[in-house]
Amino acid sequence: MSTAEKQVNVREQVSAEEWQVRVDLAAAYRLVAYYGWDDLIFTHLSARVPGPEHHFLINPYGMMFDEITASSLVKINLQGEIVSPSPYFINPAGFTIHSAVHAAREDALCVIHLHTLNGIAVSTQKDGLLPISQQSLFALSSLAYHDYEGLALNEDEKSRLVADLGNQCSMILRNHGLLTVGKTAAEAFLSMYILESACRIQILAQSGGATLLPVPDAILANVATQLGAVTVGQGAQLAWPGLLRKLDRLDSSYRD
Repeated sequence: MSTAEKQVNVREQVSAEEWQVRVDLAAAYRLVAYYGWDDLIFTHLSARVPGPEHHFLINPYGMMFDEITASSLVKINLQGEIVSPSPYFINPAGFTIHSAVHAAREDALCVIHLHTLNGIAVSTQKDGLLPISQQSLFALSSLAYHDYEGLALNEDEKSRLVADLGNQCSMILRNHGLLTVGKTAAEAFLSMYILESACRIQILAQSGGATLLPVPDAILANVATQLGAVTVGQGAQLAWPGLLRKLDRLDSSYRD
């Protein structure tokens, strides 16, 4: 059986709920590529499969993000072992960070970890993300930091990483990159969009050489409440359908 035939059969072998998660995660991969946040075949987005098992979907290792489809995503367990027939293989080491977060946070059904250039640049700065833009205030309302410990291969690092993340939605991995979590791919993606935008604005602002104007602490303290009012508590749900329409206009093959 050809690879294409095996991909077609995936939809027939999974529940409607799993297929929807596959479509949304594949869309998130394509959007990461569209916005130029990908790092060739490196970094990962993962999503938990509905059901009692701790099974997850992740990208086939070696596939570019703009090639990923709902059928090509690989189903694995918390140990990074493939649990469903697939013509592809994964990068088990790349799942180290994801498995730690998924195991510790029941609400982290989708985890996005990226090496964006702006994110890495801010991650190297001692003061981290600065409260200098509206976007940064939204990100700072639920932001954690984790110090760099080398390549994410050490099992011992997992406990420290999840302790640093706590109950926050976003994290800056020092000298490394960005991480966001959400109950859906839509939530995790919107958090990443806001965090990456804040990092890009900071790098642009700093490049001008002028003294930066921080937002007063009193305003920062009220941002979380204001964000809920602006989006009616549905930021991701409102933005995601539009992002899918954008993808469908460009290339709807992520749905295959």
